[in-house]
Amino acid sequence: MTLTVTKPDTQGADAGVGVHKRGGKKRMRAKTPDGLLAAASAPGTAGAPAEAGAARAVVAAEAAAVPAAVAAEAPTAAPGTDAGTGADAGTGAAEGPATHYEPVKQEELYRAALRAVAEGRLQDAAELLERFIAQEPRHAGAFLELAITQCELGNAAEAEKLFKTVEERFDPPPGIREVIASHRAAGCDRPTVRPASWLLSAGRGRDSNVNQGASDSTFTIGTGSNQTDLELSPEFLPKADNYNVLTGSYVRPMNTYGTLGIIQGYVRRNDNIHEQDTATVLVGVEHSLNIGRWRTRATAAFGAAMLDKQLYQRQQQLQLRASPPIGLPAGMDFAVAGNISHVAYPTRTAYDATTLELSSLFTYRAKRDQVQFTVSKLRDHGVDARPGGDRSGWFGSLQWYTLLGSGWYAEAGLTHQHWQSDSIYSPGLIEVARRQNLSSGRAAVQWYFRPNVSLHLEGRVVRNRENISLFQYSSHALQLSVRWDNF
Repeated sequence: MTLTVTKPDTQGADAGVGVHKRGGKKRMRAKTPDGLLAAASAPGTAGAPAEAGAARAVVAAEAAAVPAAVAAEAPTAAPGTDAGTGADAGTGAAEGPATHYEPVKQEELYRAALRAVAEGRLQDAAELLERFIAQEPRHAGAFLELAITQCELGNAAEAEKLFKTVEERFDPPPGIREVIASHRAAGCDRPTVRPASWLLSAGRGRDSNVNQGASDSTFTIGTGSNQTDLELSPEFLPKADNYNVLTGSYVRPMNTYGTLGIIQGYVRRNDNIHEQDTATVLVGVEHSLNIGRWRTRATAAFGAAMLDKQLYQRQQQLQLRASPPIGLPAGMDFAVAGNISHVAYPTRTAYDATTLELSSLFTYRAKRDQVQFTVSKLRDHGVDARPGGDRSGWFGSLQWYTLLGSGWYAEAGLTHQHWQSDSIYSPGLIEVARRQNLSSGRAAVQWYFRPNVSLHLEGRVVRNRENISLFQYSSHALQLSVRWDNF
């Protein structure tokens, strides 16, 4: 889910603060037969500033962790890694020697179980793992995953039975035995709500166009004999600046049925152009639920943004996402999402609006890579006084995440958003219906130089093209951050 934070002139809908979900450190798994891997958070992505063309103030709001653009959601963990949430669907939670079990025949069922663990739906996870084990009785990872899940549900007798099965049937390495011993020592007598997860990031960057200044220094108003060419004053032209940025994310499972509480924040302070200093906060609740064979997720969030230390924007958002039970090739997933959001500007009420969105999301997961494609249909209803009136549009996003090597991850993304206003923007002055095409590209690399501590370098290019030259702009930014996951 996304908190959209934009400038009213821009009528944009680029990503603001995105929902971040990661598991806590205490759910331990082994990924290799000879060692333990404590749950380490996977790399996130720097979120997109709110980029929607205008020649005046800009509200920039980066995602605290995994980016979400409109309804798109980045993976909860890097492909082929274990974020402590069961996101490693390729190798299993704890694999013994290859001779101990046959190849996975129902990979999607196992992936579904791990997703349920990641979302805190332990009851669903236990049921899915039991179904999987019935078909794959020699899969050590599934047995260990089920044992830990039963322990967290408070089913001590069943958990102990499964722990003994892992020890006796699969002869696990010392690392796995330590995992089992730690859970026995902690006890399984009562249901355990999984620990909260944190992310904190501090960075330094440079933006070539902090204020989204117009690309063209001249602007024409009026029509016919009343047409006038104007020269924009310097304050409306691009201004470059360096900045410091701090982001934080806190996600707390509220029960064992898939309910999460979410808090995220973002602060950016420029070195010189302080009128563009921004701060945002998001508070939300998310609940995952299986309805028959459909996987669903509902999210409600409230956000607020400040510009130059003054309240600038408030937003409420509701989203429902569902994955239908359709047959797809291994590693592929499909979901649809509906979203409604309302944005209010306390000092500029003429720009208040409600946006409706319907999205389709296609995801492909492999052992080292994940690709996600999102396409959305948009309809935005503004108040009567808003320039240009209502508008229609669409959004497209292509995101790629990959594991480069031990501790190294990379990601890249392309997005495009189109808006077409229903009415003339400003009769007598700007006699056209506004048409906006906003494209952005980004690439990032992340290196975990210590457990749960990483460096994240991201570059971003933005190009906003419109039929009203005042709103056209381009920018590029580079940012280096240090991130602490689940400290």
